[in-house]
Amino acid sequence: MKGAVSMELLDELRNIGVDVDEGIERLMGNTSLYERMLFKFADMMKNISVSPDFDDSNYSEITEAAHAVKGSAGNLSITPIYEAYTEIVSLLRAGRTEQAKEIIKGIQPVQADIIACIERYM
Repeated sequence: MKGAVSMELLDELRNIGVDVDEGIERLMGNTSLYERMLFKFADMMKNISVSPDFDDSNYSEITEAAHAVKGSAGNLSITPIYEAYTEIVSLLRAGRTEQAKEIIKGIQPVQADIIACIERYM
């Protein structure tokens, strides 16, 4: 049954834009390790807040958090999140906070869908 759950999770993630096959390839084809790493990613996302409501007082914290999300999403080939956070980090580092806030607002629903999908199988 565990294998069937894994396949359902992976298929659902593929349907929402995650490059599951590349992510598994990065982990030397180890599907169960990929699944465990997805669960860790979902847990990490509960503890990292990248909100569009930041101000100058927590600018460096939001940049660090966005960079952490970008790295983790990239390692797992969670493409929609990785691409958005790559842009967010670049905009933040360039001081273009208003544009970064718009990207954050745009990725939040997608991010919530991906995390909810993973959490259904945890």
